[in-house]
Amino acid sequence: MVGAGGLVQFTGAILFFQAFGAYFLLIEDEFGWSKTLLAGAFALARLESGLLGPIQGWMIDRYGPRAVILWGLVIFGLGLIGFSQIESIIEFYVYFFFIALGTSLGGFLSVTTALVNWFSKHRAKALALSQFGFSFGGLLVPITIFSLETVGWRITAAVSGIIVLIVAWPLTRIIDHRPEDVGETPDGIPYQGPTLSTMSQNPTSTPAYRQADFTAREALRTRAFWFMSLGHGTSLLIIGAVMVHLILHVNGQLGYSLTAAGLVVSLMTAMQIIGLVSAGFLGDRFDKRLIVTACMGFHAAGMLLLAYAHNIWMVIGFAVLHGIAWGTRGPLMQAIRADYFGASNFGVIMGWSSLIVMIGMALGPLYAGYMADRTGSYVSAFTILAITALFGAVFFLLAKKPVKQLQPESAQSPTS
Repeated sequence: MVGAGGLVQFTGAILFFQAFGAYFLLIEDEFGWSKTLLAGAFALARLESGLLGPIQGWMIDRYGPRAVILWGLVIFGLGLIGFSQIESIIEFYVYFFFIALGTSLGGFLSVTTALVNWFSKHRAKALALSQFGFSFGGLLVPITIFSLETVGWRITAAVSGIIVLIVAWPLTRIIDHRPEDVGETPDGIPYQGPTLSTMSQNPTSTPAYRQADFTAREALRTRAFWFMSLGHGTSLLIIGAVMVHLILHVNGQLGYSLTAAGLVVSLMTAMQIIGLVSAGFLGDRFDKRLIVTACMGFHAAGMLLLAYAHNIWMVIGFAVLHGIAWGTRGPLMQAIRADYFGASNFGVIMGWSSLIVMIGMALGPLYAGYMADRTGSYVSAFTILAITALFGAVFFLLAKKPVKQLQPESAQSPTS
């Protein structure tokens, strides 16, 4: 399960997500479109992902992640093939929308929902290991950049789409929704907790270890849900801006070659892998909330280094701090949600959270692009983003674990 989830995320990362800064650079050179206009497509795609979240979460909890991931990868592959043929800004936006739709359905939320159901005691480790796929995709992004420089972005996009279509079916056959669906239990450990009769006076067919799980309605009524969402959204302001504008900044503003910019991405991703290892080791032993709070401080320091970089060592410092913070924080935020609200309705709960979270992912690159077009540099945009990271740290500190009172009437529909 972890390996399949990692491969799904690896496919999206190496073929597009970790490389589309280079795509944007080459498309900007060919068509002359502004940075704001290019970032606008990313922003709209992230808003689409946020609006899709509650529906996607319901689909995952209702039909299972396997079908959702399969259709997502098919849409992603066809979107890449269509993207290779664009000739106008309208076509650029349309096909970018389908790529975003496909990667949303066939990516992070679907994989994460499956894994939080399969793991409890080792949840942080499982989520961290699965996200190695996304990190290794970034580590190997110079391969994609080499293809972009050698054969061009159109051929690279078309071939990438074909690869996605080829791997979609075999990857998704491995993924099951919940362990009880195939006669197993979370972590593979026999359940030895309280019986249903001691957990609730209204027994159901739901396994006892899921009786304390929150419904979506109950989760939305807690402060923890909103503070976690705000903290997560603040972190994605930075992630979105870096994903879209890092290569544009290192190449276009600082004057390093496209290959050198790709190596910066690889270094950042190598540090992300170190962060993932740290998340798996620390997350199941210490307070996850305090760890992600510290990560926001790393994000802030990294963005300041990047904003005021006047030599390669400052860029390297950014890559180290940002990569470690991203890798450590990413899986732990999902593990915190599952620890707080349980796994039974995780898809719907995370889907509703994405309505807030993806606003950050959309606004970050749009704001950075607008300020770069207006001022001629990324200094002011990256500085403001560094400050917002500190607000994110406060949100995470305030997101304390809620307590659910088990009552007979609390047994509701999983999709409520």
